[in-house]
Amino acid sequence: MSVLSILESRYSVRGFKKDPVDAELIKSIFSQAQRSASNCNVQPWQSYVVSGETRDKVSEALVKAVMSGNPPNPKFDWVTRYQDEHRQRQFGSANALYSALGIAREDKMARNIAMLRNWQFFDAPHAVFFVMEKYMGIMGAVDIGIYAQTLSLLLEENGIQSCMQGALGQFPAPVEELLGIPESQGILFGMSFGYEDKEHPANAARTDRADLSDAVKFFT
Repeated sequence: MSVLSILESRYSVRGFKKDPVDAELIKSIFSQAQRSASNCNVQPWQSYVVSGETRDKVSEALVKAVMSGNPPNPKFDWVTRYQDEHRQRQFGSANALYSALGIAREDKMARNIAMLRNWQFFDAPHAVFFVMEKYMGIMGAVDIGIYAQTLSLLLEENGIQSCMQGALGQFPAPVEELLGIPESQGILFGMSFGYEDKEHPANAARTDRADLSDAVKFFT
């Protein structure tokens, strides 16, 4: 399987089977991801992978935090008010998901329930929280983005699907407590992974990509 074939076929999965991935295979994939490119070879990523009972406890704590009514309290100021075409793409992504789920625009309750599935890891048996030292700022975040993309491609190569989730960085406190994440570090975002439930309607959602001319400028 080539990188191109993975990029052409991969999509964010939001409905997983409960079947766990073999623990040794997970370790092997994360070991391979250590080869990711890194600015000055700093390698700032710290990955906290949850499975089994720990996964269930973390999910339960996250859902409780979300349902408490308190606002998100991320460790990094990554919440952006998208503008112009970026806002349009955000709306397009949401509409693709809700259309696949059969949720009407005015059905706020159903939309909130669908959103809550982020913190249930979309039923995936595994999730990873991407963590870095809080002092590192944007350069550390760039490296972690590269690492996460590498990891997602390696997972896909091994027949394992995933979904990147900014939502997993919104309520860090219960995760930090349960996993013993040091005060000097912060959760940037996370990713659920496992085997796709092909019968789940959310997995019919698709998004498009901008034309090359909208994203790349060539100079000679």
